[in-house]
Amino acid sequence: MAKHSAANTRIKREYFQYLREARRCGIASVDAAAKAISRFEDAIGHRDFKRFHREQAVAFKRKLGEQRNDRTGKPLSKSTIDGTLRALREFFVWLAGQPGYKSQLHYADADYFNLSEKETAIARAKRPKAVPTPAQVHHVLASLPNGSAIEKRNRALIAFALLTGARDGALASFRLKHVDLVQGRVTQDGREVRTKFAKTFTTWFFPVGGDALAIVADWIGYLECDQFWSADDPLFPATEIGLGDEGGFVAAGLSRRGWSTAAPIRTIFREAFAAAGLPYFNPHSFRDMLAQFGERACRTPEEFKAWSQNLGHAHVLTTLTSYGTVPDHRQAELIRGLGEAGDMTDPLDDPKVRAVLARLLERQPA
Repeated sequence: MAKHSAANTRIKREYFQYLREARRCGIASVDAAAKAISRFEDAIGHRDFKRFHREQAVAFKRKLGEQRNDRTGKPLSKSTIDGTLRALREFFVWLAGQPGYKSQLHYADADYFNLSEKETAIARAKRPKAVPTPAQVHHVLASLPNGSAIEKRNRALIAFALLTGARDGALASFRLKHVDLVQGRVTQDGREVRTKFAKTFTTWFFPVGGDALAIVADWIGYLECDQFWSADDPLFPATEIGLGDEGGFVAAGLSRRGWSTAAPIRTIFREAFAAAGLPYFNPHSFRDMLAQFGERACRTPEEFKAWSQNLGHAHVLTTLTSYGTVPDHRQAELIRGLGEAGDMTDPLDDPKVRAVLARLLERQPA
């Protein structure tokens, strides 16, 4: 086994502090950089970074192209390779400016951590996301059991995500005091709620219909009136784990603490959709769903601006470009609808085109 370089360990520690303090990167971003650097270190046998040569970057790119995902067994995706190389390029650009490394490294050498233009386009191409419809979420809510405290919590969790579009980190850290049922709003306070970039904003319940609001109201009533929980208690408490009759660990009701991570929330979503006979849609997909719903529901630019702010977006373009992509089938409906509404015609209505299509269909095997 290759011996780890003490100099590498020291300079990596400085770089991670730079990312956190100077670049204001979150834990996930720092972890991603650490994983990329660790991969490269393994590939070069943990040699001192001062001995870096551009050929190491070229060989590492080739090796990444041959590696397979540990979980799926498939080759690493272009986006994974691109993200790894970008993280390494940023690291070596920073490293080339550090004392003790300036004379050993050249800024231009970092450019060898790249993909071809074609591979970069593939890696960064936006592809259709799997997004549920409000009807599917209502179906899940209707199919979920509501007997035990844990079942009530799980159903209310999904209903609350539908009403607010809150990220899973926020869902894990809300307290009862952040919800105002009278005004129909949620205060996403960045000091206490794990919002993106610790942003503080107010979300009014989205008008999604169905029983979502009644489910959330019933849940809050259960906690405050039946269980006598206070405003500072978690809105969605973690599961209390105890010993079962046979000595194993089992769910023993609700804890008075919140979740430390969002992983249990994703598990609840996965199991709920599976039980309803639907594919898994993660909590973040609810934000895409609400953005697309807003594109159809809002009638004026001002209404869509309010809808965008309700998702926590300072700029409408964030909602439109990151979340509001029109699904392929809806894109087809809109384009064809424009032809029907105006002087334009649907190209598929051209008799010549239809004649060709008919001939092609005749040649299809039965």
